[in-house]
Amino acid sequence: MTKLSYRILSFSQRLFLSVLILFLVFAICFIAFQYQREKAYKSELLNIQLQSYNNQLGNFITDRGELDIDSMQNYVATHMMPNLRVTLITPSGKVIYDNIRKDWKYFEDHSTRKEVQEALMYGSGYSIGRNSESIEGEEYFYSARYYPPFRLIIRSALPYNLSLSEHLKADSSFLWFALFISLILIGVFYQFTRKLGMSISKLQQFAMKADRNEPIDLAILDTFPKNELGEISQHIIKIYKRLHRAKEALYIEREKLISHLQTSHEGLGVFTKERKEILVNNLFVQYINNISDRNLSSSDSIFLIPDLKPITDFLTKNEGNYSKEEKRLSMHIDKNARSFVLECIIFQDLSFEISINDVTQEEERARLKRQLTQNVAHELKTPVSSIQGYLETIISNPNISPENMRTFLERSYAQSNRLTLLLRDISVLTRMDEAPGMVEKETVNLSRIVENILNEVALGLEEKQMRVVNLMPHDLILTGSSSLLYSIFRNLTDNAIAYAGVGVQVTINCFREDEKFYYFSFSDTGIGVPEEHLNRLFERFYRVDKGRSRKLGGTGLGLAIVKNAVLFHGGTIFAKNAPSGGLEFVFTLQKDL
Repeated sequence: MTKLSYRILSFSQRLFLSVLILFLVFAICFIAFQYQREKAYKSELLNIQLQSYNNQLGNFITDRGELDIDSMQNYVATHMMPNLRVTLITPSGKVIYDNIRKDWKYFEDHSTRKEVQEALMYGSGYSIGRNSESIEGEEYFYSARYYPPFRLIIRSALPYNLSLSEHLKADSSFLWFALFISLILIGVFYQFTRKLGMSISKLQQFAMKADRNEPIDLAILDTFPKNELGEISQHIIKIYKRLHRAKEALYIEREKLISHLQTSHEGLGVFTKERKEILVNNLFVQYINNISDRNLSSSDSIFLIPDLKPITDFLTKNEGNYSKEEKRLSMHIDKNARSFVLECIIFQDLSFEISINDVTQEEERARLKRQLTQNVAHELKTPVSSIQGYLETIISNPNISPENMRTFLERSYAQSNRLTLLLRDISVLTRMDEAPGMVEKETVNLSRIVENILNEVALGLEEKQMRVVNLMPHDLILTGSSSLLYSIFRNLTDNAIAYAGVGVQVTINCFREDEKFYYFSFSDTGIGVPEEHLNRLFERFYRVDKGRSRKLGGTGLGLAIVKNAVLFHGGTIFAKNAPSGGLEFVFTLQKDL
């Protein structure tokens, strides 16, 4: 029966047919099992019988002390079993006697026979097979034994016949009884499945329409049979209609909620009463990781943060409180040079929402805008003034020595290089601020970019005796600007080499991902940064130690470029001091711009 014709049958017909097929398979398997069991038993019985005869013949040869074909022929004739065949074979496979065929001298090599090989290997063996050199088409059972003193294999054989039809005849009464009982059961089951199948077929039609979101006509309720299953099916369809209308309304509200969460300027997270995440937005994850002393791979872990203990206590206090009165808690947290306002609202079903607002962000932006022009002018003025001073010294002193002139020119060249790097970084920031749409986007293997950067800075790392632990997954792919993604990790690496210290460890890790974002951590075990500076590290031209930074040749724009590149890729970034020491940057990158 083909698959298509099987599907055309109704459910009750398929169920009936399946039971019938299962019964037939069971009967066939049972008969086959009994046949194989009988065959194995007969094989073992024949083997014992023939091995006994082989032993008697072997004892006869041993008593005589030598092999004499004539005397052995007399022994076989006088101790003959019905249809017995006796063959003597050398270990090389040559037949030296056969009581059935007189032309045994012309027999083929018997060394490949199974019973002969087993006898040579284990002392005895048997096999079942056709013998083309004896009675045409008759199957024999061969049993052989090896006698090392005479280097002789004695093989005896009897006809082997276990007919399946004979075996069935022996069990015919059982088969007829089983068939009679089965026919009665099949008849009863058919009557039951016929009515069952009508209701199930109708319910199946309804389920298929529901799965395809096709309209359900309530007229289908009248087509169900008047039995218990029919009544249940009618109730299921009525419930489905009500749930379908409610689902459509909930879906619209859900889309509104998701849009609100993702576009909101505050971190929002919604949780079940068991404190399992339902939905969180990107800012919530970022703010929580800023507050936490360790990176959280799951939002469910936020309730273990010590700073959020008031919220945890508030939730514990209201467990089991299903009253309709508003349950709300607000709190303020200062962490890593940032200020956050958190608010927890418990809903009537004890699910709850936590919102996080960064109240330092707006003030920081205003201050950065005021300082930007002043900082640019100041940073440009320093190398220009240095170059001007060195050149004036050379011009105003015609008799200056070649050595001093070379020194002043080298210093002027170094300041011009610094000025070039400064203008390049300003150009990159300006391009990201004013024309982000002009930046080319492509598919980027971020893991390979990080590996290339580590190869490029290998000498710098070696000089500072630094060790890098790269925990980035293999072939992390996202869409964005290859040059800006390179700038993020290159500037963070250069910053660590320049300021972290000697003999520190740098760790690069992608510790989490969701449908839209990858979450990264770039940390070192160095000297860290005083907390009052953390919130200003990404300001353009801001330096924690101005004299040391200029001495090391930095432009003061590296981390500003990092922040703008992260923002270009739809992410956010913040810096914090790791509990074990050192500085850590935590940032996100959108998977697909």
